[in-house]
Amino acid sequence: MTEKYLSMWKDLKLDINAHDQLLKTLGNSYRDIYLAQNNRPGGIKYFDFVMNEVHGLRIKELMDEKEQGRKIIGSFCVFVPEEIVLAANATLVGLCTGADFDVEKVERYLPRNTCSLIKSAMGFKLGRVCPYLETADMIVGENTCDGKKKAYESLDAMVDNLYVMDLPQMKSEKGRDLLKSEYMRFQKSVEELTGVKITFDSLKEAIKTVNDKRSALHRLAELRQSDPAPISGLDALLANQISFYDNPARFTESLNRICDELEIRIKENQSLKSKKIPRILISGCPMAIPNWKLPWITETSGAVIVGEESCVGERGARNLTDDSGADRDELMDAITDRYFKVDCAIFTPNKDRLNHIMEMVKTYKADGVIHYGLQFCQPYLMESIPVEKALEAQDIPCLRIETDYGMEDAGQLKTRVEAFIEQLQ
Repeated sequence: MTEKYLSMWKDLKLDINAHDQLLKTLGNSYRDIYLAQNNRPGGIKYFDFVMNEVHGLRIKELMDEKEQGRKIIGSFCVFVPEEIVLAANATLVGLCTGADFDVEKVERYLPRNTCSLIKSAMGFKLGRVCPYLETADMIVGENTCDGKKKAYESLDAMVDNLYVMDLPQMKSEKGRDLLKSEYMRFQKSVEELTGVKITFDSLKEAIKTVNDKRSALHRLAELRQSDPAPISGLDALLANQISFYDNPARFTESLNRICDELEIRIKENQSLKSKKIPRILISGCPMAIPNWKLPWITETSGAVIVGEESCVGERGARNLTDDSGADRDELMDAITDRYFKVDCAIFTPNKDRLNHIMEMVKTYKADGVIHYGLQFCQPYLMESIPVEKALEAQDIPCLRIETDYGMEDAGQLKTRVEAFIEQLQ
């Protein structure tokens, strides 16, 4: 792939040597973690292809869109409404935040005790290895935590197209009003960027496109409720991760084909494993590509992950947007209402998230919960202890994991996860 896309990467001013090393590491990890699995659905080969071309063909598609006058908008968070972006004839893509890169350079700008997700975003920019960052006509940040909002001050000096969205911290009427005002401001900025006025019809069509994508993810989630599980947690996580990068209509079609196959598996009692194994719910911080460490450890330790209470999972995709509004303003209200239901740990109080975890344990027939927290991610680490206590009060076993993107603690984590799974058995 290197030679095929070399001129494109040079045009994007990537550090070619560093980028080659990143792709090599990513390819090796994918081979050892994903391709080493047995009994995968046949349709998953499409996602294997997407991952093989994630910095190649997909970037070429985005560059072709740019040549045709379409704008590319990159985001770090599920609070950025894809509906608004699509309605302005632009494309929304997720940005790289799932691996350590150029940590030494990053720590010249950010404290060492900053969470891996924030340092990753900065590292990919400083290292010039993320083609999505370099392709974007607008990069959207959001004030989901103190670490992010201060890091964006540093990132702003490195890019000329950063837009920062303010977010409420409380689920209140005033909080909802703030979110609505920020989405209206975002709408105007996107219209200015694209030169396209968002209309009732374009917004309604965009809502349908995004709802179709989320409905496909809901369908996959419902199929994972089957016992035994018809698909690994790793492959289901991959689907959620790719949903941030791929063309939405193509992704929806491809995922629905996989779901068709899984329905046949369930009907014919073709289980993922030959014997019943513990069912695990992962809860907590988002896992962006290629953050696969904990799911890989969990599923190679004798369990299957049946759900993710995560932004890259059910938290980010669980609700659809009501498209019954009679005019554009009503559709914007519906978009605001939909995203205001996201139970991110930034909110206080945040009982909705705890209720959601309890609901998922029951719905997915989970035997236990692993709460995943990134080191120095204060919102999710602060919520992890109340979550653990509430689960254990209901006799639901919970294991709290605090880690980073490095593999240095993989052995220690595997020992703890194996002990937890043995407890469940």
